[in-house]
Amino acid sequence: MAANMTELLTAAQMRALEAAAIASGRVTGLQLMERAGRGVVDAIFAEWPELAASRFRAVVLCGPGGNGGDGFVVARLLQQWGCETTLHMRDAAKPAPFDATTTRAAYEAAGGITLPMPDPIDRAQARSILGLTDTNVNEPILLVDAMFGTGLSRSIDRKDGDLCALLYDMGEVIARTGIHLRIVAVDIPSGLCADSGRVLTVEGRDQQDPVMLADLTVTFHGMKLGHTLGEGPQRCGALRVVDLGLDQPDPKGACHLVDRPVHWSLAKHTGHKFTYGHALILSGPVGHGGAARLAARGALRIGAGLVTVGCPPAALIENAARLDAVMLKPIKDAVELAEVLSDSRINAVCIGPGLGVDRAAELLAVVLRRVRDDHAPYGMAVVLDADALTAISRDPALFALLHKNCVLTPHAGEFARMFADIAAKLDAPATTGPAYSKVDATRDAAKRAGCVVLFKGADTVIADPDGKCSINAAAYGRAAPWLATAGSGDVLAGFITGLLARGVAPMQAAETAAWLHVECARSFGPGLIAEDISEELPKVLRALGN
Repeated sequence: MAANMTELLTAAQMRALEAAAIASGRVTGLQLMERAGRGVVDAIFAEWPELAASRFRAVVLCGPGGNGGDGFVVARLLQQWGCETTLHMRDAAKPAPFDATTTRAAYEAAGGITLPMPDPIDRAQARSILGLTDTNVNEPILLVDAMFGTGLSRSIDRKDGDLCALLYDMGEVIARTGIHLRIVAVDIPSGLCADSGRVLTVEGRDQQDPVMLADLTVTFHGMKLGHTLGEGPQRCGALRVVDLGLDQPDPKGACHLVDRPVHWSLAKHTGHKFTYGHALILSGPVGHGGAARLAARGALRIGAGLVTVGCPPAALIENAARLDAVMLKPIKDAVELAEVLSDSRINAVCIGPGLGVDRAAELLAVVLRRVRDDHAPYGMAVVLDADALTAISRDPALFALLHKNCVLTPHAGEFARMFADIAAKLDAPATTGPAYSKVDATRDAAKRAGCVVLFKGADTVIADPDGKCSINAAAYGRAAPWLATAGSGDVLAGFITGLLARGVAPMQAAETAAWLHVECARSFGPGLIAEDISEELPKVLRALGN
């Protein structure tokens, strides 16, 4: 089982790639800035081809660093194209890197004027920056944000926070009045941490919303972590990547974006049902079996050879009325569960959905201690979700039984109960970059637990104890807001369990299941309920070539 992966870069990795290319003599820093600026302009016209056939005004906001240097190239090229262009620079008198100073000089030599950013700034000055008058309200405005970019490693000061917040507010006002304002961010919206997707705290500011909402973000060489995490997808708008001609990064220690699984890895070939594993889904009392049934159907649909729901004897009739291909087994308590698990053909267990915290606590030790065979000294593969996670968070002895064949699937609340200190660190205000991220938190949790952790969300992060990490981002073209429905997480747990039963390694099972989960939601579309996810899976698998 395998999935395609696209590497996600940190700001430091991107700087290292650029530095290596410059040190090799293959390219200069100035050439990289020229390529970046031209890439931004090309992306603008590709995103809005109607601008090429209309009159519009461009306002470019530059900072004193490398991002501002890219902005000067953008301003010069737009001006050469014939666009009425104005440029405002923060700290215009502050010394800038040589390459940024050179692109500024080229812009000014071509007739451009560098205007200082007002300080302090109010709404009237913001209108002035945008060039709004009573006679030009019908002209489209292109606002280019080239103030900070990915290299921001400090908190935003009050004047920059006020500027971003005021322009964001002005954008809202403009949108309501029908003026066509398009905001383009160079690399990443200013004030957003490129490593975490978190909004950096504004110094001395109570309101926590200083980052403009871009309609288009143009980044370079590859996506950054912050484009997929946290508020990144909501703040970036559409995302375009411009190739700068750099070498590919060293994948060691990198975080990756989960892409479609290799089609043949999900297909069935020769063999019989036991060839593809036997999954056991543990269920709760009467009236609480729906979650386990959703997980069971997910495990069966994704290809487990056999799936059994183990429920209290009183719940047998209820489950029998709802299940056909899924088998049933009465399991009253831990003693009966141990007897069931003596069948060595059961090689994957899902514990937690709809189970009840007390029942989960009773059964967990049996599940986690069970040794599958002489070749699996750490026990069979186990997915722990919902009530099982809560039970573990209350009992350190159960937490100590976790092993490398486990997959934990917490949402934010469950994560906070299991890893309170890590969650507190993640929730603390981000004051400087690189800020502590969901990737950092998931890696730390996986190392502590000694197993794979899948931290759910639109930016699902998956990590193993060795630090391997990936992100399944339901964002941009893969957004699937319909997954915010009761029971969808139970289906995901079932998908993972079914793949584990088929012999897929825990990290790969979690990645593949998460990707298919989103694809099923996207395939079905609006109106999705949890029951639809498994039923959509055959269609998604056929599209993969299975």
